[in-house]
Amino acid sequence: MSLRTTTRAVLGGRLRSTTGLLTGLAATSAAHLGAILGDRPALRHATKPALMPLLAAHSVTSATAAGGQAPRLLAPALLLSTGGDVLLQLGNDTAFLAGMGSFAAAHVCYVTMFVGQGALTERRRALVVAAAYATAWAVMVGRLWPDLGDLRMPVAGYSLLLASTAVTSAGLGVRTGLGGALFLLSDTLIATKLAKWRELPGHQFWIMATYILAQYLLASGALKAAEGSEHRIREAREGVERHASTARPVLA
Repeated sequence: MSLRTTTRAVLGGRLRSTTGLLTGLAATSAAHLGAILGDRPALRHATKPALMPLLAAHSVTSATAAGGQAPRLLAPALLLSTGGDVLLQLGNDTAFLAGMGSFAAAHVCYVTMFVGQGALTERRRALVVAAAYATAWAVMVGRLWPDLGDLRMPVAGYSLLLASTAVTSAGLGVRTGLGGALFLLSDTLIATKLAKWRELPGHQFWIMATYILAQYLLASGALKAAEGSEHRIREAREGVERHASTARPVLA
């Protein structure tokens, strides 16, 4: 078997693996959302912990199939989110706070990753986005504050970190920015439930639908940004090599 044939076989296998993981994520997401609508708690509890590991595996294999690497903090962010998903299902106050802590750590990963990818390069734009989200955060927390009881401080602190994810995600483009906004919306719906506000029809469905889509957009947007960065680095390196090769005869 030639090197070209072997390379094609390997790349084909990676692409099939990536497609299979994405299909698995879509099927598990559909099963989970269907279980919510059909009031099937056993299926809902079984499928939720599988969502983010499937997305993490898809992200890593997708980056590898494209000849690159997934951002170092992406898989940890998704796996910490898995921890939060599992803990929130336990249904007691201690587990809820632990789950919030796990999600908080995931958002630290996201913010660090996005900043490292250049999310704050355009300072003026970042300040405008930050001001808009800060205003939204203040209004939301102010409205919810009287009804949150002992959860006031944890919710306020966590939502501020979540808003930071939304701000930094917006700096990488529309895809990640929409993901950050949907994540904020999803957790706002959870907060209104904690405050015992009147719920929307299908409230839990919308919480999970926006959450799953948000995580997918954040992950795929981070991969796109990483791919663009690697492409620019390769172009710069090739430019330096071309310049060096043309300069050698002159120097000789």
